Amino acid sequence: MGFREALHSGKFLITAEIGPGKGTETDELLEDAELIKGKVDAINVTDLQSSVMRLGSMAVCHLLKDHGIDPILQMTCRDRNRLALQSDLLSAWVLGIRNVLSLTGDHPTLGDHPQSMPVFDLDSVSLLKVIKRLNEGVDMAGNQLKGAPDFLPGAVVNPGADTEAALEMQIIKMEKKIEAGAEFFQTQGIFDLDLFERFMKRVEGFKTEILGGIILLKSAGMARFMNKNVAGVFVPEPLIKEMEVTKDKVKTSVEIAARLIKGMKDMCQGVHIMAIGWEKRIPLVLEDAEL
Repeated sequence: MGFREALHSGKFLITAEIGPGKGTETDELLEDAELIKGKVDAINVTDLQSSVMRLGSMAVCHLLKDHGIDPILQMTCRDRNRLALQSDLLSAWVLGIRNVLSLTGDHPTLGDHPQSMPVFDLDSVSLLKVIKRLNEGVDMAGNQLKGAPDFLPGAVVNPGADTEAALEMQIIKMEKKIEAGAEFFQTQGIFDLDLFERFMKRVEGFKTEILGGIILLKSAGMARFMNKNVAGVFVPEPLIKEMEVTKDKVKTSVEIAARLIKGMKDMCQGVHIMAIGWEKRIPLVLEDAEL
């Protein structure tokens, strides 16, 4: 069953995320993907995550397809103008890629090539509109295509906004993304289930599927770094203390992730696991979470 079929089946969805490396080596990445093959409904491939130069998402998605895995192509607007975005989408379809996650992208100053010129010709909402138009057989200039794709488009949302105004802005953007064609959402990492429940109640009338984000904590230091530097992510102090006092960080990280997943099961339609280098631990998380 592909991701599109799973999305419309009513099952509790599971997606995970892998990040291409800096270079042409793909053996370890594919080994990690094989470990979770059959345990997840799709695997996201990040697109120059954190504005760091890496192997491209489209190439890795194509490799995953060759290994019998349904990929979700993450596409950011940071590095391409509308010509390149449309061309890359058509290229992805020809390579057998069927799912696209639309992202605006982090600014290049945050990455390892801060002198890079950002593009941002489009944003995530307008990119969704482009995908919709291409699916209809027309490009942005109104030209007919000779052969049209049929992408399943998705988007992201951040339920962890720390003020009412910021939360309201996320909900407004989410509505715009749904109107532009997004059929599923993957959220930023969730560590506070009460906050997530509040968000889900606010959007319960929206006609879309929402996958709650799960980030594997590697240390208390990582948790504190995210609290300080990652917008919309808040790791409560009790979880930080758990990571601080544990003698087995991997075991505790897996337990926390599984606990959060169990708490989300009745709130949303699935989970999106971001292991950030700990992809080999994803099967343990799924087992602990009884998925």
